[in-house]
Amino acid sequence: MIHFIRGREPIAMLVWVTVVLGIWGFVELADEVTDGSTQNFDRWAVSLMRQSDAPSIPIGPRWMGEAGRDITALGGIANLTLLIVAATGFLLVNRAKRLAAILVASTTSGIAISLLLKRVFDRPRPDVVPHLSDVYTSSFPSGHSMMSAVVYLTLGVLIIPVLKHFWARVYVLATAALVTVLVGISRVYMGVHYPTDVLAGWAAGGVWALICWSIARRSTPKPPSDTLVPVREPKL
Repeated sequence: MIHFIRGREPIAMLVWVTVVLGIWGFVELADEVTDGSTQNFDRWAVSLMRQSDAPSIPIGPRWMGEAGRDITALGGIANLTLLIVAATGFLLVNRAKRLAAILVASTTSGIAISLLLKRVFDRPRPDVVPHLSDVYTSSFPSGHSMMSAVVYLTLGVLIIPVLKHFWARVYVLATAALVTVLVGISRVYMGVHYPTDVLAGWAAGGVWALICWSIARRSTPKPPSDTLVPVREPKL
């Protein structure tokens, strides 16, 4: 029993429970969006991000608009591609070829799944307020939110095994999660996504990142199990 508690099994169980809950949440959310049950809330939330007398101007001071564009760019395909290339090169230089392959496979497949989901649901973009960012695909799920979760969270979980200190691991994961959350919020702030698009993107991206982490974890050698070390009798 003690070996089970200290081993990898509880973590693996928690991960797969989270994966199942994430898939269930995405399916339920997609069903509500398809039925139009969330439309009133979505339109209200998008309108809330703009000044009531000037829908083309976001709420807050003027610098927030520029900050929103900067943050949303962190989830753009160009920036994410540069990050993936840089991280892959770093892993290859350090002879971590297997992790580099997992990183490339997980992120490129995540992009493909995001585009496929958009094509399947084909939800129109918000028309409540003018867009502050150019868009070229459909709305559900949010590609920026999903890909931010896939890339940043996957990078985070690939990095933490080499960190020795607990709080360093917490910091890396918290930073990855914070960037993912900020990118998603910025998409609503830009007026190009409904909140339900962002929630669905987070759910799908988080599930994919956990699955890829589980694969990476299984591909790394397990630490040796506890063995009995013979105790020598002290010489008198």
